[in-house]
Amino acid sequence: MESESLHIETHPWEPFVPDGARILIMGTFPPGQHRWSMDFYYPNRTNDFWFMMGLIFFGDRDALYDRRARLFNLPAIKELLAEKGIALNDTARKVRRLKGNASDKFLEILEPVPLHELLAQMPECHTVATTGEKAAGVVAELTATPVPKMGEMLTDASGLNIWRMPSTSRAFPMKLEDKASYYSRMFKAAGIAIDEG
Repeated sequence: MESESLHIETHPWEPFVPDGARILIMGTFPPGQHRWSMDFYYPNRTNDFWFMMGLIFFGDRDALYDRRARLFNLPAIKELLAEKGIALNDTARKVRRLKGNASDKFLEILEPVPLHELLAQMPECHTVATTGEKAAGVVAELTATPVPKMGEMLTDASGLNIWRMPSTSRAFPMKLEDKASYYSRMFKAAGIAIDEG
């Protein structure tokens, strides 16, 4: 089989779990290392995630990004996540890239993350949010739930709230402000404060 000859990649990072984490945000898998601008989640400058977080929590899309250096401010990112109780991990632990790119469409998930083990490390976390369709499908399988519609939430048998959010990839055709609106609503529902100036 063709896919068997493809390189197997293991997720490069440990879960980021701050003390008192109340929400776990999960993508699918990082892009190839050649696309990283930092050694952390959502490292690609052409992904809207950190620009969206800057807009939501600081009212400034570049609050977590240095335009001159063209780098994300990783200490500020980790400080924000710790302050707000936001954990990060991805839904895949091992994958094959069927087309050699970062597209979820061509990502074969060989081993999903052990979600329940991960949540057991976060006793105050009752919300999981997925950033895109493929991640939503993996969490649905792991929790034996249907895939929610985009921007909607359902609750599994254990009381876990599961949100499906818009993809933050630029390939997903939605304005940054509209993505921020979806995520703001989800953060508020999870009890995470957003300063609205």
